[in-house]
Parts: sequence; C-alpha cells; structure tokens
Amino acid sequence: MTFETILFFFVAISAIASALMMITRPNPVKGVLFLIVNFFCLAVLYLILQAQFIAIIQILVYAGAIMVLFLFVIMLLNLEDEAMLTDKKNYKTYIAVALAGGVLIELVASLGLVTNRMTSTISPEMSRLGTVESIGSVLFKDYLLPFEITSMLLLAALVGVIVLAKKKFH
Repeated sequence: MTFETILFFFVAISAIASALMMITRPNPVKGVLFLIVNFFCLAVLYLILQAQFIAIIQILVYAGAIMVLFLFVIMLLNLEDEAMLTDKKNYKTYIAVALAGGVLIELVASLGLVTNRMTSTISPEMSRLGTVESIGSVLFKDYLLPFEITSMLLLAALVGVIVLAKKKFH
C-alpha cells in the first residue's frame, strides 16, 4: 500500500468518526466542533484528489466563516432548557439510522461498480484542473461577464441588507 492510500483511509475513517460524533452529541457546541473536524478531513481528501483550490475554499469558507457563525449563534441562543434537547421519544434517530443504512448500502454497491472502471494514474491535464491557476484562468477569461454580474448582485444584496438593518434598529 502506498502512503497516499494509507493517508486516504486514515482521513476517511477520521471523517466518518467525526461525522458520527457530530450527530450523536447532545451538546450543540460539541457537535459544531466535530463538524469543523469533519470539514478539515474533507479538505485533506480534496488535497489527495489534487483539488487544491477546493481544499482551501473548504477551510476558509466552511471551517472558518460558516462554522464560526454557527458556533456564535448556538452560544448566543442560551440553551437553558436542555430537556428539549434530550427528548426520550425521539423517532428522528430511527429515521436517521435507516437513511444512513440506505446510503451505506448504496455506497458499497457503487464501489463494486466503480473499482472495475478506475485507473490508478491521473493524466497531467487532469492533475492541473484543480489548481488555483487553472480555475482563475477559466473564471477570468471564459466566464468574466457572469463573474462580474454575480459580484454586482452580491453588492446589491449587501446594500439591501444594510438598508433593512438600519430601518429595523432606528
């Protein structure tokens, strides 16, 4: 077994373990912290797949910004009544386990189909596709107009949020 294969299995098992710990913790803050660990494991998996840009965006956007926002919201909610969090007749757990079992069966079935078609080598052109340089080149050459329209839309949304927030607090 190569180092890359060992690293993949270690990170994949860590991602599964952190996902299980995230959904089984009754404390929401601990669940969010395990979700951050899961996002870092996914970023390492993206690096193994040679998608450096997606790995960096995974860390910056999800593990950084969104998870800090989730953590602040959960901490500001002031969950004093923890009896609501530990409901004894929780049917959602059974539904979640059934859905997870279905996904597991589907993954095992698809692995048998995929391994027959997989090759172990990556072409030089394929390994270049996940780099920041190739994504930036395509974004600013082929898709410049949609990129600029999206930036203007986000700017308009930001101005709208500021206007709405000023009316609400005055």
